[in-house]
Amino acid sequence: MPAACRHALLGFALALTLIAPAIGDGRQDHEVARRALAAGEILPLGVVLERVGREHGGEVLEVELEHDDNRWIYEVKMLRRDGGVNKLIVDARDGRLLEVKGRHGRRGGRH
Repeated sequence: MPAACRHALLGFALALTLIAPAIGDGRQDHEVARRALAAGEILPLGVVLERVGREHGGEVLEVELEHDDNRWIYEVKMLRRDGGVNKLIVDARDGRLLEVKGRHGRRGGRH
């Protein structure tokens, strides 16, 4: 299985289990994520990770799906090729990149 597919599957599993605890209505986190996907409120994580991978490269370390300010957000932590870590904030409805937060890598660049 290609690395991109493995990352997509891993990320999808993470997204189904790592929804922000602010959704405290008694439903399981993965059920909330599945309902949001079925309702068309969010893109499948595989689609988002494919876009992010093409544009930013690196390796996906962690994915969270959060519902914040009436908007679904994917937070994707990626290990850059220089050893630094980027946190990408992506609108889960349309896949639009909202923000990139970076940490210095071995070469000291901030991205």
